[in-house]
Amino acid sequence: MDFQHRAGGKTGSGGVASASESNRDRRERLRQLALETIDINKDPYFMKNHLGSYECKLCLTLHNNEGSYLAHTQGKKHQTNLARRAAKEAKEAPAQPAPEKVKVEVKKFVKIGRPGYKVTKQRDPETGQQSLLFQIDYPEIAEGIGPRHRFMSAYEQRIEPPDRRWQYLLLAAEPYETIAFKVPSREIDKAESRFWTHWNKETKQFFLQFHFKMEKALPPASGPVAPLGVKRPPPLMTGIGPRPPTGDVAIPPPPPEGTHMPPLPPGAPGPPQIPPQMPPAPGIPPPGPMPPMMRPPLPTEGPGGLPPPPPST
Repeated sequence: MDFQHRAGGKTGSGGVASASESNRDRRERLRQLALETIDINKDPYFMKNHLGSYECKLCLTLHNNEGSYLAHTQGKKHQTNLARRAAKEAKEAPAQPAPEKVKVEVKKFVKIGRPGYKVTKQRDPETGQQSLLFQIDYPEIAEGIGPRHRFMSAYEQRIEPPDRRWQYLLLAAEPYETIAFKVPSREIDKAESRFWTHWNKETKQFFLQFHFKMEKALPPASGPVAPLGVKRPPPLMTGIGPRPPTGDVAIPPPPPEGTHMPPLPPGAPGPPQIPPQMPPAPGIPPPGPMPPMMRPPLPTEGPGGLPPPPPST
């Protein structure tokens, strides 16, 4: 058969495939894909009859080989029947009751007021830890009820504005009202000997004691420690020498002109050297002489500091 002059054909290509050939190639591709992803032995609707062919028990279709059956399972008819069967089974299945949620019954009791309490501040002489001892009296506590306690952050309560410096210790026992103690928000030592509770059933008293952990001390400053009773002088500023002596110490005046200073003994320090003056920059006039020292006028003198003129006669 000549395919060279067929519409859409290309010389040497064998012509365009027909619709049946395209369907056969499509089914082959679907079969290869299904074999890679589906285990046909676990399909409940797959059955092989006595004639050697394969049947679909869901759609009641007959197939010559496994590839044909796998291609059928990917088709619209089989997928529609699967959805219909699932809806039918869900409708006929008995409705299973939902698991019951655990309900916590709220206890209702009449509150009779706040209990009596006593708080004692203590300090461990060995470790120096601070502790608080609480003694709560519950003389009319309900039968079979024991006091309970817990620590609450300042951000959990809604009574006061939250402050991270404080925390609250809550104590509760029916039928008394829940009471809270405001304590510093420091880390609590939960060691066995540092945190304990005791409920005395005979006297109806509840005891609770806890210790605060020691805060880390700052490292001591380097350098010698000044003895007690002696004040340490303030440190000098960097880059500034010691201040000149003032007060009762008199500074000797300079010698008059024309006198010769006696020679200094050997080993004595010489006079301070005055640094040489730098020449003025070009275009800038040299500095002028300093004005003389002025003193305030005396009450008997005039405004200019000179004696008042004699009265005219």
